[in-house]
Amino acid sequence: MAGKTVAIAGASGAVGIEFMSVLEKLNFPVKTLKLLATKRSAGKKLKFKGEDIVVEEMTPSSFKGVDIALFSAGSSVSKEYEKHTLDAGCVMVDNSSAFRMREGTPLVIPEINPEDAKAHKGTIANPNCSTIIMLMGVYPLLKKHPVRRLVVSTYQAASGAGWAAMEELKNSTRAVLDEKPFTPEKMPYPYGFNLFSHNTTIGAEGYNEEEMKMVKETKKILHNDKIAVSPTCIRVPILRAHAESINIEFEGNAPSEEEARKLLADFPGVRVVDDRAKNHFPMPLEASGEFDCLVGRVRKDLSMPDKALNIFIAGDQLLKGAALNAVQIAALL
Repeated sequence: MAGKTVAIAGASGAVGIEFMSVLEKLNFPVKTLKLLATKRSAGKKLKFKGEDIVVEEMTPSSFKGVDIALFSAGSSVSKEYEKHTLDAGCVMVDNSSAFRMREGTPLVIPEINPEDAKAHKGTIANPNCSTIIMLMGVYPLLKKHPVRRLVVSTYQAASGAGWAAMEELKNSTRAVLDEKPFTPEKMPYPYGFNLFSHNTTIGAEGYNEEEMKMVKETKKILHNDKIAVSPTCIRVPILRAHAESINIEFEGNAPSEEEARKLLADFPGVRVVDDRAKNHFPMPLEASGEFDCLVGRVRKDLSMPDKALNIFIAGDQLLKGAALNAVQIAALL
């Protein structure tokens, strides 16, 4: 692959920093790297492959001569800059929710639907982190055994809300330990030693936006409008790796536990962590910093043992849930 000129929009944010790390670790053929952010962050220096790169203020002309732009600057910024990016002949890989459900815009997990990326019209959307991590555990089984229904409960890390939420988790935890009052600013409730419903708007049916993303994005990625998804999304006091408990109901008979473990172990981007003797299963601490999603607690659903399995998965929200998946999409191009 020839060297590419790559731009990172939102370079100083949590995902932007991970974009640089992933590009380096995957040895992505970067000829030139442009770091773009708000005027407030312009002038900062960030390291890439041992060299300092100065962050530039993002403007409509920033994408001239750029081949691929990795965006993680929020939906409003993506919408504002999409036309400028595409008019410059640059492909946008967008990490926000701006274009995920737009007809004609591919929504891609490279291990699952890489062929969709080829149909892009300039923009490719990166799915929601919870959706990516869930499907990395489900798809290896679904490929051979069609799935009727997923019931998923998420345990979501602070990183999904950015650096500010991660710092608030640390500070609120210190406040509890020091028996000091703490007023949350980024999150709606105190984060230390607490958990609460995902901090997105609740719709008329009682589901928050994060839950509805999992429902809608799953159908689009799998090209399957019939698959049912029943989600409950919860913020937990973890820094950067999401975990999910998933009940998988199959259309026919469920695979055996042994077959399920083998299908999972053979799938790229998945590592089975399933040691019953040591009670060792996927944990956010062990998933943090890892490219692979960790899957375990593979067991029959006792309420319908012939039809359903339970699994537990943990994946780094900033990596497979965001930056890694986006760079893998760029690699498909």
